[in-house]
Amino acid sequence: AAHKFGWAVPTSPLYFAKLPNSYHPHAAPIPEPGTDIGRIAYEGELGIVIGRTIHHGDPKSAEQAIFGYTCVNDVTAIEQFGDPAVFSHWTRAKSQDGFGVFGPYITTDVPTSELVVRTLVNGRERQNYPLSDMILKPAEIVSMISKDMTLMPGDLIACGTSLGVLPMKPGNEISVVIDGVGTLTNHYGHKGDGA
Repeated sequence: AAHKFGWAVPTSPLYFAKLPNSYHPHAAPIPEPGTDIGRIAYEGELGIVIGRTIHHGDPKSAEQAIFGYTCVNDVTAIEQFGDPAVFSHWTRAKSQDGFGVFGPYITTDVPTSELVVRTLVNGRERQNYPLSDMILKPAEIVSMISKDMTLMPGDLIACGTSLGVLPMKPGNEISVVIDGVGTLTNHYGHKGDGA
């Protein structure tokens, strides 16, 4: 995505926190926000699950701190960012109730460089990207974040998404598929025939 849009290639991760109220499981409907915050989009991503405490870790110790991987739908209110160079409303855009969808499994000992993330909307593929294209590999991400804050067992890091992010409509079924890791499926809002 950075290449397509002409964005600078980051040398460190741009990260933010999703608050606990956003955590949401596989198969549970993703709630529509109670206020008008604009269009709501899916983002299919790989999730890194931390298994042991790490602080100021190098990539080797970061690799050892990773317990496993899961599927993430980083649901986002895309109009809350305003100026894309500023991204002024990260918390409002990312931490609405139910916007941090992940699961259904944690898979260990999987070669992430060989995995592909696919996102399906009502069975139609909307995202398909290889994790070998990640600018920063999982151990690098964990290492860099651990230099700013202590990561604890159970922490979940979503690795970012790629092209194909689009708004959801109520009733849409969204599946994030990572073969070898799992399939995360939820409806947005009520179940129905959302187009």
